[in-house]
Amino acid sequence: MTKSHELLKVGQSVWYDNIRRGLIVDGGLQALIADGVVGVTSNPSIFEKAIAHSTDYDEATETLVAEGKNASEIYEALAIEDIKNTADLLYPVYEETDGLDGYISLEVDPTLANDTEATVAAARRLFATLGKPNVMIKVPATPEGVPAIATLIGDGININVTLLFSNDNYTDVAHAYIKGLEQLAARGGDVSRVASVASFFVSRVDSIVDKALEAINNDDLQGKIAIANAKIAYTLYEDIFSGERWQALKNQGARPQRLLWASTSTKNPAY
Repeated sequence: MTKSHELLKVGQSVWYDNIRRGLIVDGGLQALIADGVVGVTSNPSIFEKAIAHSTDYDEATETLVAEGKNASEIYEALAIEDIKNTADLLYPVYEETDGLDGYISLEVDPTLANDTEATVAAARRLFATLGKPNVMIKVPATPEGVPAIATLIGDGININVTLLFSNDNYTDVAHAYIKGLEQLAARGGDVSRVASVASFFVSRVDSIVDKALEAINNDDLQGKIAIANAKIAYTLYEDIFSGERWQALKNQGARPQRLLWASTSTKNPAY
């Protein structure tokens, strides 16, 4: 039994924050799944590293260039193929866990982060293009992204909310998820088949706060704020996904929006 399997036994899922075509086709990702990885996430930065710093995509890129595709179209075509293939590899996990795990995430164009309508349109298009029930579309938790999250959940689209740092922002996102489920239920949709995670960034908080603490000569709290922040977020999660409003959705089969701990590697080598 691996460490990942041990974590699964206590209710903690391990999702792998990386993707590369070579890993998909050479059996590496399948081996990780066998070892207990039950989800995968991606983002444009991860894809940039995979595409620009390997030969995995050279042949496919040449074909797309010959077809007259521009850089944006090439990126999306390459990413969509990888996401589809990863979704297929994870589908048995999705079935075994009844939709709790087994997801792969693809992010909307980051340049749309301040445009609600464009984010909604892009997420709808990507989700329809991928056509897989175990895909999540990543939407940033910007002020414009929060209403987009409610709308997309109301459409029955699985959403991975990214770039969460503050608990006030997390609270807005969790309530947007509930609002979206209520909208879906009001239209007669099946709230039991919609999943969402809130990707709460951990170590990057220390990266910022430690500098402020250093400026005031406070050594005691350095390296501790990020975990404390995450603990508060989990307390909020427990509070939000309880009570009468949530119970009404739970009775219809709705799932809580799970907290996904992102940026968990320490950024300071001293830690």
